[in-house]
Amino acid sequence: MQSSVVLCLLVVVMLAAWPHAARAQQEQLENEIVANLAGGRVIVHVSRERLTFAVIDQPLEVNSAPPRVLSLDGTHVGVLFGAEEWQLSGDPHPVRLDRNFQRIGKQDPRYQAYNDQAEPDLEMIGVGFLEKLRPLVGQLHNKLQVKSDDPIFEVVVIGYALNYGPEVWQVEYRIEQDEVGARGKDYWQTRVLRPRFTQLYPPEGKRTPRTLVEVRFPDDASDPELRSLIQRNDPRIERLRSSDQRFAKVLQAIDKGEAQKAVDQDATDLLRAIVPLLAGDRKFVVGTIGEQQGFDWVVAPDEPIEKAGQDKNQPPEAPTLRRKPKSP
Repeated sequence: MQSSVVLCLLVVVMLAAWPHAARAQQEQLENEIVANLAGGRVIVHVSRERLTFAVIDQPLEVNSAPPRVLSLDGTHVGVLFGAEEWQLSGDPHPVRLDRNFQRIGKQDPRYQAYNDQAEPDLEMIGVGFLEKLRPLVGQLHNKLQVKSDDPIFEVVVIGYALNYGPEVWQVEYRIEQDEVGARGKDYWQTRVLRPRFTQLYPPEGKRTPRTLVEVRFPDDASDPELRSLIQRNDPRIERLRSSDQRFAKVLQAIDKGEAQKAVDQDATDLLRAIVPLLAGDRKFVVGTIGEQQGFDWVVAPDEPIEKAGQDKNQPPEAPTLRRKPKSP
């Protein structure tokens, strides 16, 4: 379970960068690195010419970081889950992965090492987060009880690509550990693997139903997805359905697998009305992205949104993140 990561990322790193005369003594000291995990859910509704998304915080522990939203460009955002914030003892300022994010340029050799698993622009985003994670994950030297398929960090990329339409991607980062015998017992080398890309929207096949997209971290949350609440006629949803004819039409489109046919403003207003019912006393944000209008907040976060830096080799109009359709 991904939730097992929560109790395992408090680890001990031995100090080694000291003069030889003092090293024996200093190796008795310990420097802690703590990964502060962000848990929660993101819900995305793609309507006619707009994409509306909501992010709800679901704290995994007392001092959990909230899921943070990073503006990747004018029409794409990234929602960060998992180990998005790292705290080193002795340093009052945590390392946040949503800050000072620099996308890797096409000429960078790290970018060249990738294959054709995803479109180039998405790969650059993936490598950008990978390079921020590597020095942090490299300081984990205790054995972590994490399943090999459980990501420790995740980015949900949401956007509207010019001439290609709306798209949602899940980018997951996993780790691998090897015991290093020369260092002594229970000393592990940890490295982060290159990200796994999963396209969540648009679904494969023209006849595949278009409905809400929902992603959770961890993915073993017990509460039902919004789509399930709509299908089972949850009383909270039904009250909204009966209160406004606009909402009834949007919910009908979702029920029929035709969510993309909903009127843009009606879809946004409905999600804005539903999210507080799901969030309860937890924090949430709501935003929209349009092909012409770009990104805008409906319910903004408490702190300003971070914006990604752009490599000088990246063209002003980046390509779509979506895989281009194959020629017949």
